[in-house]
Amino acid sequence: MDDMPRAKEPVTVLAGPYGHPFHPILVTVPIGAWVASLVFDLGSLIASGDAAALATGSRWLIAVGVLGAAAAALLGFLDLFAIPTGTRAFRTALVHMSLNLTITIAYLVNFLLRLGQHGPVPAGLIVLSALSVAALGVSGYLGGKLAFQYGVRVADEKDQAAGFGPTSTAKD
Repeated sequence: MDDMPRAKEPVTVLAGPYGHPFHPILVTVPIGAWVASLVFDLGSLIASGDAAALATGSRWLIAVGVLGAAAAALLGFLDLFAIPTGTRAFRTALVHMSLNLTITIAYLVNFLLRLGQHGPVPAGLIVLSALSVAALGVSGYLGGKLAFQYGVRVADEKDQAAGFGPTSTAKD
């Protein structure tokens, strides 16, 4: 238990202030981009109009997701350094990080395979995207476990309790 307070503090201001880590907000970029790209992929198969436009949009959403994942990973590494080694939280964080790196590489390959393609997205690339989104869900579960179960980079309960006290006329 003596290691827990260490995992709540940022290792540097770049990781975000105490109780407000930047990593969780940045992960919304790749998650949103990659889920939207899968929707565009499926749309390219059923579109009666220009399937190539949806396929192009999907390819660029994948690129945005890869760039967003790189930024989120940099800040995630900073949060990882705050977790004491040899703990369940650290082991969970390593699996979370490994999954995310694998997913990002899969999407980078997916992007490269789409270069020069026109028309509907091939089924194999849609399957790769779907599997990557499924793995992203598993990794997100682990990230949630780090924050909500293990309290990594989350404010101490004594600080959280202040939000449940009575309101006052003074500014909070």
